[in-house]
Amino acid sequence: MFAVIKTGGKQYKVAAGDEIEVEKLDGEAGAALTFDDVLMVAGDGGVTVGAPMVEGASVAGEIVGQKRTRKIIVFKKRRRKSSRRRNGHRQALTVVRITDINAGAAA
Repeated sequence: MFAVIKTGGKQYKVAAGDEIEVEKLDGEAGAALTFDDVLMVAGDGGVTVGAPMVEGASVAGEIVGQKRTRKIIVFKKRRRKSSRRRNGHRQALTVVRITDINAGAAA
C-alpha cells in the first residue's frame, strides 16, 4: 500500500517504512506526526484519488531527526556597476519515517 501526501508545498509518494526528507517541521526526534493532506491512496482495494484530498485518509509518521542541506552560494553581479552580492543558504529539512497509512473509508 502506498499514498501520495502533500507537505511543504511538495508531493511525496510514501509507503510504510519509508524515510523521507521534507521541509522543516516543528518537533524533536521521536515525535509523532500525522499528514492529513492525502491526495491518493493505492492498495489491495484499488486506487482512490481525492478531489483534491481523500476523505478520512491520513498518514502517520515519526520524526527521525532534523538536518540541513549543503550550502548553496547565491551570487549576483551587475556588470559595469561595481555591484556584487554573495549570500549562502542551507535549507532546513526534517527526516520522517512513515509508520502507517490509514486509507479511511475510501479504500
